Formats: sequence, structure tokens, C-alpha cells
Amino acid sequence: MTEIYLIRHAQAEGNIYRFMQGHWDGDVTETGRYQIKALAEKLKDIKIDAVYSSDLKRAFLTAQAALKYHPEIRINTDKRIREINLGPWEGVPFGNLYYHHQEEMTLFLSDSPDWHIEGAETFEQVTHRAYEALCEIARRHEGQSVVIVSHGVTLRCLQSRMMGVTIDKAKDLPISKNTGISHYFFQNGVFTPDYIGDSSHLNVLGGELKKEPLAFGGVFFRFEAEDPAQMEAYYKSCYEDSWYFAHRNTEHFNADTYFRSAVLHYRKDKDSIIKIYEGNEEAGLLDLDPERGKKDDCGWISLLYLKEEYRGRGLGIQALGQAVMHFRKLGRTRLRLFAAESNAPALSFYRKHGFKEVGFETAADGNILLMERGI
Repeated sequence: MTEIYLIRHAQAEGNIYRFMQGHWDGDVTETGRYQIKALAEKLKDIKIDAVYSSDLKRAFLTAQAALKYHPEIRINTDKRIREINLGPWEGVPFGNLYYHHQEEMTLFLSDSPDWHIEGAETFEQVTHRAYEALCEIARRHEGQSVVIVSHGVTLRCLQSRMMGVTIDKAKDLPISKNTGISHYFFQNGVFTPDYIGDSSHLNVLGGELKKEPLAFGGVFFRFEAEDPAQMEAYYKSCYEDSWYFAHRNTEHFNADTYFRSAVLHYRKDKDSIIKIYEGNEEAGLLDLDPERGKKDDCGWISLLYLKEEYRGRGLGIQALGQAVMHFRKLGRTRLRLFAAESNAPALSFYRKHGFKEVGFETAADGNILLMERGI
């Protein structure tokens, strides 16, 4: 008999930024790193003879949790337990996909065996490759205990096969959160579950373990670049409201100055002015400066704005994710912005997501902090 611990990777950038990951090889988040520490404590007293991981970074980093108290073990990587290959969908925000491909997204999110897009794997193909790997590993380690770290969709496919149900019925099985553990016994070619999706370890570090962000489930929005000449009134309205929220007055606000800068940003990079929606409703604006900070390998956020009714609902981190992804493609290694010292909600948001103060400027309305984070 072989004991198998199937583990979903820690929270990764795609999870929090809400874009499709697939084979896109991003990092884990700060919360993900806390989850890995908690997972290490959970695995501390478990007998582990071998560790296997997908070769993608988010899974491999998670697998290292098993090594903290079992340093004699090495991690074996296997591409067959990678996440599903999503082809042209990889790196695309959920909101964009749902807006432009609603039928296909509905099929995908419901684990429908009918889901398929050109250039991507099907659920059946994922099930075949991952189950083949799982059986090989289980037989190779007869009489031993094995940790295997994989991905959300791949684990759903494996669970459906092991439990003898079709993939569309897998939604009735418990869902594994990031670093969730499922324990199976393998004997005579049959997998028998002990428990599925245990995430109780996420409480073991007490206050040090940050709460997981909002479950974005049904929240979708799209990013679209538009000609600033066609959105002048909208841009100025957004910037004015943002200014007032930060300073509680508009005494030193000059809408024309900021809009002229936005036009220059757009002329340099047509993806730098991004209108944010929730569904069909205008929710905010993202203005990225493609030139400022370029010599220092920095990307610059000139404005990240959400209308008041859309704040605190998980859209801000998705907008920040778009800035990160945009500037990574341009080869930048850091992200910078200014935030008013008096704007406590904005400072709290940026600090929570990795920004630190690296300087300040004195203005008539008070200090303006220069904030930076790596990307």
C-alpha cells in the first residue's frame, strides 16, 4: 500500500490577480509564502519518503515545505502533473475572457467535458497524463508515503478519475484551497480517499498567517484601452475624484495637466490607459506611464482609481496585477507610484501588496510618498 498526499500549490499571482495561469510560470504571493510555512508545520510529523512536484515555480516552491523537517529528501519534478495548458487564454484576465468568451468560460468554470479551445488541452488530456504519472509514482513507492504538489484543475481531473466520476461531477467533491491536502491510499490499482482538501493548517501560525483575499468567484471585469481623446471627461472625472479622496479638497488639482500627460502615455503605448469595468459598468481607470522610471528599470503607475462603490471588492488588486504584468513584458523589474501621506486607505492597500516607502516629496497638501515594490 502507498500513502499519497496530494497538495495544491500555494497562492500564486494568477490566483490573486485573477488571470488564467495554466503553464504561465509566475511566482507565489506573500500570502502564499505564509501558506508554505504553515504547510511545513503540517508536514513536520508526517512520514515522507518522496516528494514530487509539477515543474512550474508555484508548485515547486510549495513542495519545498516538505523539506523543512525532511531535509534529506529531494524534490522530483514531473511535467505530467503540471496545470492544464490553456493556450491563448494564459495570462488573460478572467474578466476579459468572460466578457469576450462567455459561453466558453461558463463551460470551463463548470468543468464541462465539452470545453475546448484551439491551442489548449482538454480536461480528458490532462486527466490522462496526470493519472498516468500518479499511478507510476504510487507503484514506484509501494509501502511508502509520498507528497505530490500539483495544481487546481489538474487535481480536479485526478480526483474525478480516482473517485470514478466524470469531470463535470468533480464539482461535487470538496475543493482544495491553496496548500489544501488530500490523503489517499493506493492498493491493488485502486485509490481510496482518507480526506480531501484539508486546509486546517492555515490556522496554525495565528496572527502571522494573513487571511486569504476575497474569493472573487462571480466578480468579473474587463480592461480595455481607449483613445484618450474619446474619454477626456471620464479621465478628468476619475482623477478629480481620486484627488479629492486623497486630499479632501481640489485646491491644487489641474485636470488639464494630468489629462495631457495621459495623452502622451497613450501615444507612447496604447495599452497604458486602461478603463476598468465590472460587467458592463464603468468601475475605474488605470493610467500607466511607459517612460517615467524607464532608465531605472521601473514601471510607473500614474493613477489607479476605483469608484467608491467598487472599492473593497477585490478589483484593486486585479488592476495592480495588470500593471505588474504590463511592465514585466517591457522588462521592468520594479513598480513605483506616488501616494499622499494623508490617504490612509491607499497606503494600507499598497503596503499590503508589497510596496515600501523609498522617498517623499513635500507638497502644499502635505507629503507625497514615493512607493516601490519589485515585480
